[in-house]
Amino acid sequence: MTAPTAPVNADAGFPDPEHIAAVLDRELKRFVAEHPVAAGHHDADDAMLGGVPMPWMRRWAGGFPVIAAHAEGARITDTDGHQYVDFCLGDTGAMTGHAPAPVVAAASARLAAGTTMMLPTDDAAVAAASLRDRFGLDRWMFTLSATDANRAAIRFARHLTRRDKILCFSYSYHGAVDETLAVRAAHGRTVAREGNVGAPVDLDVTTRAVEFNDLAALEEALAHGDVALVIAEPAMTNMGIILPDGGYHAELRRLTREHGTLLLIDETHTFSVGPAGATGAWGLEPDMFTIGKAIAGGVPAGALGVTRRIADELLDDPEADLEDVGGIGGTLAGNALSLAAMRAALTEVLTPAAFAHATAVADRLLAGMNAVIAKHRLRWHALQLGCRVEYRFVADPPRDGTASYATLNAELERVMHLHALNRGVLITPFHNMLLACPATTMADADLHTEVFEAAVVDLFA
Repeated sequence: MTAPTAPVNADAGFPDPEHIAAVLDRELKRFVAEHPVAAGHHDADDAMLGGVPMPWMRRWAGGFPVIAAHAEGARITDTDGHQYVDFCLGDTGAMTGHAPAPVVAAASARLAAGTTMMLPTDDAAVAAASLRDRFGLDRWMFTLSATDANRAAIRFARHLTRRDKILCFSYSYHGAVDETLAVRAAHGRTVAREGNVGAPVDLDVTTRAVEFNDLAALEEALAHGDVALVIAEPAMTNMGIILPDGGYHAELRRLTREHGTLLLIDETHTFSVGPAGATGAWGLEPDMFTIGKAIAGGVPAGALGVTRRIADELLDDPEADLEDVGGIGGTLAGNALSLAAMRAALTEVLTPAAFAHATAVADRLLAGMNAVIAKHRLRWHALQLGCRVEYRFVADPPRDGTASYATLNAELERVMHLHALNRGVLITPFHNMLLACPATTMADADLHTEVFEAAVVDLFA
């Protein structure tokens, strides 16, 4: 650790924008100079859209991403030879840590024995039973992503209820599901989220968006009697961690039942709470449940769980074509490779002991951030959701997505991320999220605290 620094006077608020720009310019020059291989790749005229496999990979703070060469545990090494402590962990996709040995062994064996045959394997039954035991839903089907699972759930809900509308929460995130890329506008109408690409219809036709933690708005939206499904994260995660008010989930469940609306809980990100997610930890009772990313140790996979009643209604309904043209699943859904990886991740990696360790590291991350915030009198805060920690540039945690969206400071966020990256610490590019995994150490958490404080001192100097 470096020598302790003197407190800065941050009572005035954010750093001066010109000073933020100056620090960012310095850090960008350092990044480019220290990453010539990645810079050369970025400047090359190659066949990829935007020079990256997916356009969102351009969002890294340096203006271009480092190029990954190797990842194991909580470390990534790039093609320029730099090693990073990885607190991004694939935006939860690698919450198991990179290349966990049980998943590597299971996936390698499955690759040698055939990856996709349109037939079940023994791994599928084990994975389904593990999901049932963790989250409480009786019957499970498998997809390639949580997005696919959410799309299937919406179709199921519309079919079962004979209703058209979906209800989501402003600035929640459920993958690339058309109906959920929606927010509640100031005038109360549901509109497409800013930046939504090619929305097929006016979002007000398919969706009602309300604010998280606003029970009056929720009840008003459900009272129309046309909402098939409420799709909710237990705590919002797309705009920083937004925790539910006390009693909120009990009322959400009561109101959906009262109005004949099905309730879907999406734990793709909130699985960080523990082995059974927030659903198990908080005693939630959804009709449907979706999850993806971490459950197969980084191999593409998703899952949809439903109650026995819903499963029976779907399977006994001759009008529900679940096997052919009904729009459910795809040829590679439930493939043998994904299920082998999922079985290994759920039964051998994402164990109670692993979560206990990762959460203890997250406790230390939170304590370090709070110590820096208090020492330097920052008008910031940090929140924790199991092994997930995030800091925000406002004193008080927002209670809903719109309020949280209004607090964004893109330039300050970028310089914090780049400052960390240049010092060997990698955090999620889309917000200030840090995730601990079974391989993350207390020393890693302390390194982040050191780097975090160094950035604060640079910015407020």
